This record gives sequence, C-alpha cells and structure tokens, in this order.
Amino acid sequence: MSFQPIVDARSMQVYAYEALVRPIGDGSALEVLRQVNETNRYLFDQTCRVKAVELAAKLQMPCYLSINFMPNAVYEAATCIRATLQAAERFGFPTERLIFEITENEQLVDKEHLKRIIKEYRRQGFQTAIDDFGAGYSGLNLLAEFQPDIVKLDMALLRHIDQDPVRKAIVTGIIGVCRALQIEVIAEGIETPAEYQALRDLGVSYFQGYLFARPMYEQLPPVNWPDSQ
Repeated sequence: MSFQPIVDARSMQVYAYEALVRPIGDGSALEVLRQVNETNRYLFDQTCRVKAVELAAKLQMPCYLSINFMPNAVYEAATCIRATLQAAERFGFPTERLIFEITENEQLVDKEHLKRIIKEYRRQGFQTAIDDFGAGYSGLNLLAEFQPDIVKLDMALLRHIDQDPVRKAIVTGIIGVCRALQIEVIAEGIETPAEYQALRDLGVSYFQGYLFARPMYEQLPPVNWPDSQ
C-alpha cells in the first residue's frame, strides 16, 4: 500500500492522502488488479480497506484518508463497511476522516445498487468521490444519478490543458457543473507547473500528481510545491 497526497493550493496543506495498491518493486497497480476476479473481489476490497486504515493510523495521518472501493464487491453496504469501521476503532483512526472513491472506469452492474451504497456511506458520515472523471463515457450520467462530495478529474483530460483550448473548454464546463452542484473538484495527475497554473486560473484548488509528490510505499511523502501560485 502506497500513499500519494492530495493538496489544497489555497492553504498549501495536504487535504488527504490517497491509498494506492502497488506491488513491491517496479510493477504497476494494473498487475495487481488483473488478479482480482469474482471469487476474490470481496476479500481483496475488504483487505485493502483495512490495510489502508491500519497504515494511516500507524503513520499518524493528520488529514483525510481516501480509499478506492469496488462497487461490485459491495453486496450490502452496511455490512461491507463494518470491517472498515472496526479497523478504524481498533487502530484509532477517526472515521469522519474517511473518503471513499469509486472509479468511473469500474463497470457498474446496477446503478441503483451504487446509489444505495452512496446513501449508506453518507449516512455513516463518510465523504464520497468519483475517481477518474472524464475517463469513461458515463461521467455526466453518474452525476445525474447521484451527487458525490468530490469529483476527481482524470489526468488524461488534464494533460497539457495549458496548451489545449478544447480540453480547457471541456474542463471549464465540468467545473461549472460541479460548482452549481456544490461538488469539490480535484485535478489528478498534474505533472507540470503550466498545467497547475492553468487549472488554478480556472478556479481549481485541490491537486494530486507527480508535480507535488510521487506515491511512497507505506510512507507519507513530503510535498514539493511549484513556484507558480
């Protein structure tokens, strides 16, 4: 389990750390996820959640912990969240500092099921996020079905946004929709000061990417702030 910071450019503080599944060595997360199937999906999802909470407590994480979850691994939301709550109590991590992310790339079997999950998570006091927004074809449809607390804009949509008027126009529209729905926006995968500044000019305040820090295995990496503010 590695961690990568999500930063708040206004306060120059870490807003959250995302827990990322990574193999030890030079492999990619995709190699791990390829081993997940119908048989082991629930156990994998639950194990990742508990491990993320355990490490966050061990590292004395002072901010939000953002955890990815697999909707298709959640059979009944209240039951599936139980192990996470028990882990938070056991390791002493505040449950009010948990964010759960669903990726737009995750193939959704049942949108009503996802809406029930989101409703239960909100009832428990957790924040919810759509990850990789803009990477698939269902993003706006997802927003029409339910409104998360956070939308994380996919890195492919933001790449070279400082040089691409089409991407800038699309992102401007998404930001406007999120602002009207009172949804926070996080820009993912930011790699250059120019991308960062272009998004700052569009009103984005939360960022994640190699420009600020690479994920670190079982550590909280320090933030490198770009000169451009």
